[in-house]
Amino acid sequence: MGDRRVEPDPTTWWDRYGHRLEPRDLTGHGEESHVPQQEQQQEQQGGSNGMTAPTGPPYPQQGQPTGPQNAGPPNSGPQNQGPQNQGPQNQGPQYAGPQNAGPQNAGPQNAGPQNGGPQGPPGPGPQGPPPQTGPQPPVPYMRPPQPQPGAPLFTPQGQYGPPQQPPPGPKSASELSSESILRARSDEPVGGWRRAVLRMSGGVLNPGPSAEELREREVLHRIRRPLLQSHRIAVTSIKGGVGKTTVSTLLGLVMAENRGDRVIALDANPDAGTLADRLTGESNVTVRELLRDLDRINTWTEVSRYTSLAGRLQVLASEQDPAAGDAFSREEYEHICALLDRFFNVIITDSGTGLVHSAMEGTLKLADSLIIVGAPTVDGAGRASKTLDWLLAHGHGSLATDAVAVLSCDRTSHEVDLGRIRDHFAARCRAVVEIPHDPHLATGGRVQLNRLRPQTRTAAYELAALMADQFVT
Repeated sequence: MGDRRVEPDPTTWWDRYGHRLEPRDLTGHGEESHVPQQEQQQEQQGGSNGMTAPTGPPYPQQGQPTGPQNAGPPNSGPQNQGPQNQGPQNQGPQYAGPQNAGPQNAGPQNAGPQNGGPQGPPGPGPQGPPPQTGPQPPVPYMRPPQPQPGAPLFTPQGQYGPPQQPPPGPKSASELSSESILRARSDEPVGGWRRAVLRMSGGVLNPGPSAEELREREVLHRIRRPLLQSHRIAVTSIKGGVGKTTVSTLLGLVMAENRGDRVIALDANPDAGTLADRLTGESNVTVRELLRDLDRINTWTEVSRYTSLAGRLQVLASEQDPAAGDAFSREEYEHICALLDRFFNVIITDSGTGLVHSAMEGTLKLADSLIIVGAPTVDGAGRASKTLDWLLAHGHGSLATDAVAVLSCDRTSHEVDLGRIRDHFAARCRAVVEIPHDPHLATGGRVQLNRLRPQTRTAAYELAALMADQFVT
């Protein structure tokens, strides 16, 4: 009996924190018999950490058999373990089944007054099948129930009820804008092979607009710049036959077709100008009749009786009788411009060839921007440069600096250094535009934009955009 006996038990004991419990000595001898009585009492009452110690038999040490065995009666003498708050317990038959960590009774217990009396010996009995060895499978995680839609929720104020929604703000028509109710659409090309691919694929393949198309859109955006007041543009040159009327025609057609306001082209050439012939072919009613009835014109309808229409461009023809040209003076031009300012937003004046006559003086005085027309020839480029010199010498320096030089390339030669001419005017003016040779313009007849070459049409649009950049917005 001096040897330490350990009751074989295949059950592995674990506490509630997952710590494995060590086997205990049943005889009171050996190393564990030297444990102080106070520590043994703490182990039986739950240990120092407040846990309830298991009351079943201990598990065997290593090397002991783990099969079912009939445990004989151990030392059934009373054990002196100090005062305990446990009454006498009658241990019935034990089963070596799995047990939960915590206080367990190996048999039925009589719940009576608990006194520190002796404990009875455990009764022998059949044992159940051995439990499965190894770690037990983890308990699966159970997701907490989610609240049903519409179910009352617990609010922070401690009340049950539906969640409080913020009060809706006031509604207005501004919420139904095109940006908020229309689905976003990708930018589509308007022509060329890109448009063909888009149509053949049913809209699935969209190459998008080309760089040239994007540039054209940007030019159109500049041309359509809004105006706060009327703007007067003068087209002039000291030399005739370089294309002033052609430039005025192209500028007027492009602006009238791409703007929503009113544009008029005025022929201020005292020498029987041909602006109306290049646009409408009608010159029966001229600026002379308008001057005669100037005091009786008060409405747009009355003004339109003295103009002709080329598309959306209004045209006011000049006097076709050269003998009466001297009557168109500076004062008369100012009266005409004062009337046109009331009904038109953009006024384009095709001035004469001279710079010293009276009408030209009034044209430069009232002009908001200026176009100087030249040609890539020795005489054409030289005369255009002398026009800038004359403007600087007669107090029109701001007009000369902000002017746009237009080179009408109807006559060209490989012997002329076009790049040097372009650089000369680029250094003296705001911009330079080249109008290439076009068979439609070379005929001298009525001008139609849809019959121009693409390069000529592009140059005309670029000229209109440059002039619209000077608009006061």
